[in-house]
Amino acid sequence: MIRRKRACWVAAFMACVLLLGGCSIWPGQDDSATSKKAALTLWYWNRSIDDKLLAKAQEQFPNIQLTAQKIGGDFKAKLKTTLAARSGEPDIVALNDWIMELFPSEDRFYNLYDLGAGDIEDQYLEWKWKQGVTPSGQMIGFPMDTGPTALFYREDLFREAGLPSDPDEVSRQINSWEAYAAAGEKLKNAFGGKVFLTDNIGSVYNQVLSQGTDRYFQPDGTFLGLDSPLVKTSWDTAISFKEKGLLANADGWTPGWNAAMNNGEIASFVGAVWMKQVLQEAAPDTSGKWRVARAPGGDGNNGGSFLSILKSSEHPQEAFELIRWLQNPENQLEQYQTLNLFPSAPSVFDSPSMKEEEPFFGGQATGSVFAESAQHVPIAFFGERYPSVHGIITRRLNDIAKQNANPQQVWNDTVQRVDRELQR
Repeated sequence: MIRRKRACWVAAFMACVLLLGGCSIWPGQDDSATSKKAALTLWYWNRSIDDKLLAKAQEQFPNIQLTAQKIGGDFKAKLKTTLAARSGEPDIVALNDWIMELFPSEDRFYNLYDLGAGDIEDQYLEWKWKQGVTPSGQMIGFPMDTGPTALFYREDLFREAGLPSDPDEVSRQINSWEAYAAAGEKLKNAFGGKVFLTDNIGSVYNQVLSQGTDRYFQPDGTFLGLDSPLVKTSWDTAISFKEKGLLANADGWTPGWNAAMNNGEIASFVGAVWMKQVLQEAAPDTSGKWRVARAPGGDGNNGGSFLSILKSSEHPQEAFELIRWLQNPENQLEQYQTLNLFPSAPSVFDSPSMKEEEPFFGGQATGSVFAESAQHVPIAFFGERYPSVHGIITRRLNDIAKQNANPQQVWNDTVQRVDRELQR
């Protein structure tokens, strides 16, 4: 009888244990499902995210085990190869301004609106935010840095040529591409043709194009044609600079460009904020001689990055909270200070660090110029075939600049080549 009661008591006790175990955790019980961290892998390239900030993220998110992998070489090619293989994908990936090439693969990415992105949309520049949204309205790219443009110019060469040299006066007087060309002819005459206004024909075309809204395609995929007003104006402006002898024919990212900048053969160029570092490394002997003014013709943007979450991730909400923190206004300001990554969050534009004087630019605080530019960049649509069309045009422009090809013949040939490309 005693054994039977003991057996019944044990059975009842075990039943209670099982029942309670389904909805609670006993003290001292090791529940690996609860204590396990969300494992996230991040792909980025050198200087796209501050490594020290990534280290801080480990402290900020104790529930996340972050593996940050700095990918070298051709980042875009590696990502596309990985997407095609559908294996080895990271949870989070940085994307450069070629994000539009991935719009057809939007189903491979989480819609960040579904994860809460809409709650903080007003903290970021509208044009930058929209660059990460596909034509169907899915947000696949969270804003990182931007590349607002301005006019970099040699204050001493402008002054010697009788041109305005104070940044405010340059912004006021050289405010159009026509006025900029006129300044170039004055420079050429003043220095006997030994100093050129700017670097190359492709740069002129790109910068005029970046100041407009209608590039090559509409959001529905319709090709606007190369005779659209913006494209034709950009082409004609670039050709006119060549015909007037204002170009040094120095291609960017080459020793020739570096030498021309350092030797004073090029008096100015329109470029993005990240060109500050490029210029300082290329032309150290010119320190103190450069200034920055608003770009002739209007404001534009070159480059800038995004963060995306791939559908293969098992922890999309944790991934979103991480990228939201990495790119909040405070951390964007910190990365401006450490890596010169220009923020896409305008609330930090009035910060003291954005107004610091810079010795290379003669003590000018150039951050204010780029901040003003960033707030007036037009909203523009690119489309996934933008790179292929744009590449054809810029290559053909180089034929005109360096081989003295006939501009009208090259234009006709370019139209045909683009048509063939779009029929593929």
